[in-house]
Amino acid sequence: MTAGAELERLLAIMAKLRGPDGCPWDREQTMSTLRPFVLEEAHELVDAIQNGSIDAIREELGDVLLEVVFLTQIAVEAGEFTMADVSRGIREKLVRRHPHVFGPSPAQDADEALEHWDAIKAQEKPKLKSLLDDVPLSLPALARAAKLSKRAANAGFDWDSIEQIRQKIQEELDELDEARASENPAAVHEEIGDLLFAVVNLARHAATDAELALTDANKKFSKRFRFIEKALAERGRSVEETSMEELESLWQAAKNT
Repeated sequence: MTAGAELERLLAIMAKLRGPDGCPWDREQTMSTLRPFVLEEAHELVDAIQNGSIDAIREELGDVLLEVVFLTQIAVEAGEFTMADVSRGIREKLVRRHPHVFGPSPAQDADEALEHWDAIKAQEKPKLKSLLDDVPLSLPALARAAKLSKRAANAGFDWDSIEQIRQKIQEELDELDEARASENPAAVHEEIGDLLFAVVNLARHAATDAELALTDANKKFSKRFRFIEKALAERGRSVEETSMEELESLWQAAKNT
């Protein structure tokens, strides 16, 4: 069966689920109530991609598609748009923003292709009061910090070198020490935020995605900590019962696995 035919069957199933004789839970949902599920499914897809499981990627792509179909069905019921409108919109956008493929403007490399995309996107978007207005509030904090700083940098508001950012990080660390010395929780909170924002800019200048870098660091930490737990369990002990010196020794051993 073709992809188009399968999609038609999926749309029909969703329409039935939302119909009078369908699922009570599905009928109660709105675009607003589906927001957390959209984010959850997107994150699960990212996890599947990171783990490299093709079966999991296929399944999670289906779950993301379900959210697209669900939201579209709600729009159909309200007379706002259809799946054909959604498909047409993204198809036309892809053609429009790839003049180096579908038009007369060549692109020598990926950077130039991205420049075409960004330039055309800027022309299409309504005039904003700020360059930052359309950066989604729902992005994870590190990812949003990177996008905010990149927007500012594209306008010329940026450090000239990584060394300048390193100096900024040291400045933020000094200010954090002052805030801690003052025993002011609000000031500590603010300075930690400033420090994290500066580190995100360091990642950007180093051509590294801060969100993905932290995700990988979380994964690495979890793997090593589980190694420690397993090693101690084999000795009949737990982390809580173990000295910091022994934990550090096990941590160093975990780094070699």
